[in-house]
Amino acid sequence: MKTHRREILIYFNPDSSNDRKTVAHAQGLVPHVRTYSFEQAPSTCTSWQQILSSLQMHPKQLMNKSHPYYQAHIRGREFNNEDWLNVIKYNPALIKAPIAIRQGKAILCVSATDIYKLTNPEPAELV
Repeated sequence: MKTHRREILIYFNPDSSNDRKTVAHAQGLVPHVRTYSFEQAPSTCTSWQQILSSLQMHPKQLMNKSHPYYQAHIRGREFNNEDWLNVIKYNPALIKAPIAIRQGKAILCVSATDIYKLTNPEPAELV
């Protein structure tokens, strides 16, 4: 997912107050924030593969292991990478926290203030 240096793209759960706080922090950081609910998240495994590569995470690390669907259908089972991508693709509500992307760098925002990890101090202008 490519974004402009002054833009942050966020996939989040609009029903979660912590996720909405993450979006609010992002809006205070940069002038352009594109938000998508998890239901509007990428619909291809390739897109999810790019996101996971940027996060440097295994798909299982994104999962909310206390979610009832996870407990009933996924807990205790092992999947190959393609199967994990399909789990995320068809069950984005299982993602435990917002995913923020800026300039090819992605982070999982477990805390609302994790969004600040995407900020790069602008180089000081020479006088």
